[in-house]
Amino acid sequence: MRILVCSINFTPELTGVGKYSGEMVEWLLEQGHEVRVVTAPPHYPQWKVHEGYSAWQFSRERRSATIASISELEVTRCPTWVPPVPRSWSRVLHLLSFSLSSWPAMLKNVFWKPDVVLLVAPTLFCSPQALCVARLSRAVAWLHVQDFELDAAFQLKDFSSNPLRRCIEGVERVLMRSFDHASAISEKMVQRLVAKGVDESRCVLFPNWVDTSVIYPLQHPVSLRVELGIADDSVVALYSGSLGKKQGMELLLDVSQRMAARPEIRFVFCVDGPSREQFAQVAKESRNVVVLPLQPMSRLNELLNIADIHLLPQLACAADLVMPSKLTGMMASGKPVLATAEPGTQIAELLSQRGLVVTPGSPEAFVSGLIRLAESPELRKQLGRKAREYATTHMDRNYVLGRFELAMRDASGQCSGETLRESIVVCAGEIAHEEPVFVAEEANTAE
Repeated sequence: MRILVCSINFTPELTGVGKYSGEMVEWLLEQGHEVRVVTAPPHYPQWKVHEGYSAWQFSRERRSATIASISELEVTRCPTWVPPVPRSWSRVLHLLSFSLSSWPAMLKNVFWKPDVVLLVAPTLFCSPQALCVARLSRAVAWLHVQDFELDAAFQLKDFSSNPLRRCIEGVERVLMRSFDHASAISEKMVQRLVAKGVDESRCVLFPNWVDTSVIYPLQHPVSLRVELGIADDSVVALYSGSLGKKQGMELLLDVSQRMAARPEIRFVFCVDGPSREQFAQVAKESRNVVVLPLQPMSRLNELLNIADIHLLPQLACAADLVMPSKLTGMMASGKPVLATAEPGTQIAELLSQRGLVVTPGSPEAFVSGLIRLAESPELRKQLGRKAREYATTHMDRNYVLGRFELAMRDASGQCSGETLRESIVVCAGEIAHEEPVFVAEEANTAE
């Protein structure tokens, strides 16, 4: 197949949407597909254009994604304004700048005649050009939602005007319904697509994945712990990823300060983003906090394995609008996850019997859950083992991408057999729905 991908985030970004868009394209190339990508210069999560790239010029790259790739990859990077601190309207202008500059890059691919035009949201602002190219080239128009950017903006109070919201939601519905097929990364997000008017028969679950041969539990001591001066008997609570508004970063700062009297619990924050300086300041003032920059992929497995507990804070209002991309690696590492989520949300269901879930926005509940895991090595081992089992069964890279490839082939008429809905195994629907382990009740007894 010829596949045209439009994604504002792409390789070499190490985290978030860019990581997954890059890995998806690499895998498709390895299967022999021809792929072209229209994207912005790399800038996330630092919100600063990476060295060697320009925010104001078009550029084109032609290369093989990996040695294993059969086909050549063409990447067109479009001028994009990147605000140093993304807030409400500045974020909108950022997305709009990419949407406008990507028009010529998208239109020139009409003559390439793609079989599938895949738009990764964010940003939905690129829907008109994606749909235009798909219609002119008679390709399948496919929307893949990594993040309900508009819903999140209103839930996080970036915008408060009700008339504006109704107008934007109306336009969003029209655009989403115009695609031939739509997918999202969690079962709850697929349900939200249907609620926005997308026909259920055209919706597919396409969850994020992890290469379980690259991220796996290490049986020997991790040298990175030694480099950081962390004792073998210390319990490491790790957060690695971007620092954004949706994550509720204030909770991590609060909890690390509350735990200052427990030196055996060490916090490692491997972070980048607008709030990094706040974490660096806490690290200067506290002996139990270490702050690192994001690590390269070559050290990711080692980083994830220094953890005894993975931390996953999320704001309640952002639940089911996004599915944290970092969760796949956490679970594949075979270590338990301490997350904030309300009962019934996708995160709570996914971590059922595979982690601890506490009330969002409650430092007391988070501290209680952290202490419970820190003092229970056997519980950590049990939850981590189940998390690893789930990752290898349902989140493996080849498992997920293989089924998505089948869905695209079926949609473009290039494979026979089952219907589109049957060509994807709905991974989230296979979760054994045990009662999640909630520890919010213990919050009242936490000191």
